[in-house]
Amino acid sequence: METKCQASNGSLPINAHVVGCLELPCSLPQNQDVEIRVVFKAPYMLHDMKTRAVALMAIPINYPLGPNEVTCNFLNNSYCPILEGEIVEYSLKMFIEPWFPTIPVTIEFRVEDKNAVSVWCIRLPIVVVRPQ
Repeated sequence: METKCQASNGSLPINAHVVGCLELPCSLPQNQDVEIRVVFKAPYMLHDMKTRAVALMAIPINYPLGPNEVTCNFLNNSYCPILEGEIVEYSLKMFIEPWFPTIPVTIEFRVEDKNAVSVWCIRLPIVVVRPQ
């Protein structure tokens, strides 16, 4: 479902699934969290990680994830530090703000280590829609 990032480095994870999305672009309603379940293999020991989101429009726009950027807090089958070679499940959440424009856009999600090196990255086409 996801494709390799272009705006930042980082390999694709083993798997990524947007909850409730059956086809691209994913329709994401305003005023709700989107959840992306990611499975990845740690390329080396990871002590701390941060999740970043960038909307790719005319210029890249960083979207702060607030408390959701602390990747270690949202691991499902493990905890930090993560050992090299460990397979990890992670639930990435992002709130779709009511002021997000209802247009198609591509977002790149990436997880970075404590040195801001990308561990993995996915590129996801979405369209923000009004809540039903």
